[in-house]
Amino acid sequence: MRRRRLFIEDAMRNFLIGRWVTAGLLTAGLCVGAFAATPGHKVGPVKKAAPVQHPAPKKDATKKDEPNISAPHAILIDAENGSVLFERDADRLIFPASLGKLMTAEYVFHEVKEGRIKLTDEYMVSENAWRKGGAPSHGSTMFAAIYSRIPVDALLHGMIIQSANDACIVLAEAIAGNERTFGAKLTQRAREIGLEKSVFTNSNGLPDPGEQVTTRELAILARHIIRTYPEFYPLFSQGDYTWNKIRQQNRNPLLGMMSGADGLKTGYTSEAGYGLVGSAVQNGLRLIVVVNGVATAKERAEEAKKLLEWGFRTFEQRILFAEGQTIGAAKVFGGASGRVPLVANGEVRVMMPKTGADKLIARIVYNGPVPAPVAEGTPVGNVKVWRNDSLILTMPLKAAETVEKGNMSQRAFDAVTEMIIALFRAGAERL
Repeated sequence: MRRRRLFIEDAMRNFLIGRWVTAGLLTAGLCVGAFAATPGHKVGPVKKAAPVQHPAPKKDATKKDEPNISAPHAILIDAENGSVLFERDADRLIFPASLGKLMTAEYVFHEVKEGRIKLTDEYMVSENAWRKGGAPSHGSTMFAAIYSRIPVDALLHGMIIQSANDACIVLAEAIAGNERTFGAKLTQRAREIGLEKSVFTNSNGLPDPGEQVTTRELAILARHIIRTYPEFYPLFSQGDYTWNKIRQQNRNPLLGMMSGADGLKTGYTSEAGYGLVGSAVQNGLRLIVVVNGVATAKERAEEAKKLLEWGFRTFEQRILFAEGQTIGAAKVFGGASGRVPLVANGEVRVMMPKTGADKLIARIVYNGPVPAPVAEGTPVGNVKVWRNDSLILTMPLKAAETVEKGNMSQRAFDAVTEMIIALFRAGAERL
């Protein structure tokens, strides 16, 4: 019944104000439409994933054109615009293990960039940090001496290269007083950078039932780190680091396994299994891979490598819309013009199989009608691109030109139009 109501409502809306706009067939099989979400008809919010304790669904048989991997949770994305090349159960909440340290790294990078922390600032190693994350813990550690003071720069090296739990706890206690408060700060920061589901309760991903992430959001986080902090990203490819006269190798196996690999992080706990967030560049193309929940460290490395190699071998970038090209239009309420053209920030590119056989569909989604006046450059919705049945890209759109307020008769006409639409909507909802 809900689907029927929406269909009727959309049909009336199309008839009255032409809210759907076809921008043309720009590439083979590419269709573009525009849809405005109103208070009575909104794009559905992302639903909460089931808790990690629930068993993962059985994997479907591998399709002919997909990589043959066994990882229960995996995703491969293009680092430039985030378009998805492959995914498997990527939205289920799972335990991150040490992959959670990427969020701690992002938080500290951000604080340094904003000037609230200096790399030369020295933080003390508390007894708690030493016992829970240092040598007595028998976990991954930089062997920081109890009550010693360590510069932030060294703590970052220890956390990223050595996966040091003690470094993470020292940073958390210095920044927030304790790990629980620091975890809340990480979750708040995660929301700011677009991670909608992931929750952090500590600094290092050590087992906690409340700390959960999704495979997709780990990829989004990795992409954000790579693009936002180029001055810090080389830390992830440094081969080794020595602290307290103890030299340790970088734990990322991809660094020595394939050409162009330069990051990011591994993780393991018995609850989470083995996981890896990795990235590599070949021929100017950067891909990001995440695999989670595999049984061994060897399998983790092989699965990530297999996905990256498949991506480089199978896909190439294609331009859907040139920079400055009008992608579609949004309905304007009370304006001198009834519509405002929309453009993206730069080119809109997606990764496509080199065979060129896949069908692309693009749709513009916005909350509308957009009230006038509309200034040039105002954000107005997104363009979403599907490859076959998979959503692979979401890009923000902005107004390509200014639309001033209309005269009294134009505004009155728009008001009557919206009132009629509301009446049809109310009637449809009673069906």
